[in-house]
Amino acid sequence: MTKTRWLKWFSAGATTLLLSVFVMPIALGGSAGAALGTPPTQSMKTPSSIGKSEGALNIIAWEGYTQPQWVKPFESTTGCQVNVKYAGSSSEMVSLMANGGGHQWDLVSASGDADLRLIYGGDVKPINIKLIPSWSEFQPFLKSPSFNTINGYHYGVSFEFGPNVLLYSTKTFKTPPASWSVLYNSAYKGRITIPDNPIQIADAALYLETAKPSLGITDPYELTQTQFNASVNLLKAEHPLVKKYWDLASQEISLFQNGEAVVGAAWPYQTSTLQAAKAPVADTIPKQGATGWADTWMLAANAPHPNCAYKWMAYMSTPKIQAEDAISYGETPANTLACPLMNKLQAGGCAAYHANEPESYFSTIKFWKTPLSTCDNGQNDCVAFTQWQQAWTQITG
Repeated sequence: MTKTRWLKWFSAGATTLLLSVFVMPIALGGSAGAALGTPPTQSMKTPSSIGKSEGALNIIAWEGYTQPQWVKPFESTTGCQVNVKYAGSSSEMVSLMANGGGHQWDLVSASGDADLRLIYGGDVKPINIKLIPSWSEFQPFLKSPSFNTINGYHYGVSFEFGPNVLLYSTKTFKTPPASWSVLYNSAYKGRITIPDNPIQIADAALYLETAKPSLGITDPYELTQTQFNASVNLLKAEHPLVKKYWDLASQEISLFQNGEAVVGAAWPYQTSTLQAAKAPVADTIPKQGATGWADTWMLAANAPHPNCAYKWMAYMSTPKIQAEDAISYGETPANTLACPLMNKLQAGGCAAYHANEPESYFSTIKFWKTPLSTCDNGQNDCVAFTQWQQAWTQITG
């Protein structure tokens, strides 16, 4: 299994690319549809049925999303030959999908930070969700989420998702830490590890939302200058406590295996890998909630093989394939019926990736979106990504 979630968020090489392709001050999530108006492709008609396969399917995806174990059966069944280009960041996906996919690309496995850029850039078009039978089996919050459904129009079908959890040593913590405050506690100096990512500013803001309610933070990705400064200052104070800002999941795993770290921000993948190796660790989502990601299969506005694209979206939405991808990649399926199949593939796999949690658990996740100057309420007083990147450089030294 190749684990590249970190590259999906902010790789250093992608930063310049994001700045170059981001040309419109759009807001992501919440009331974005109302604030931004009608997407340019909203009037494009959707098919009433899936036609004959065109024989090919060109996909832009995260590495790990097109494994042979499910691609080959799809090709045999549909006659659609899958051609894939792996992207290293959301911004690379946006760039590749420019001009509606350029009559080359059919689908993209976009994350929440890219969805509305693609929608309002006119690069993806609405789909007929009725042609995706397994959609009815999805988690309720992923059927029509604000990051891929605008004005009642579906601009794709949700796929997999995951929370960012608090990973801890059960030797150090006899009971689960109840708050993210442990990451800012000098008692654990030199034994803390967090992602090397500007989005970590949102995690600090999420903590401050309840730790300092006078700041008035309501969305960790939409911060006024005052709220942003407070989050940055918290992370600057944390800097001397951090053992390592990790780039890859394997780095954090090694730190916990070697006893160099006892607490850190992580994904369920790190937890399950460490527990499989008999490491004394567990994870939790503290009382403040957590950040997380959610991916969507989106159809290019100029897709040359739309029938094969629909067949793929329907296929990848089934419980079996969602379970296989969840275990292979280390994330949570949108399809609620995937849970028992995950356990067949990996003992305890469903619980390991939180697929059997109640909806109240998922409501605690603040799904990731790009910080932009235009807030969801239409005001232009939020701090944009460029300043987040600059501040992160200062934080990490």
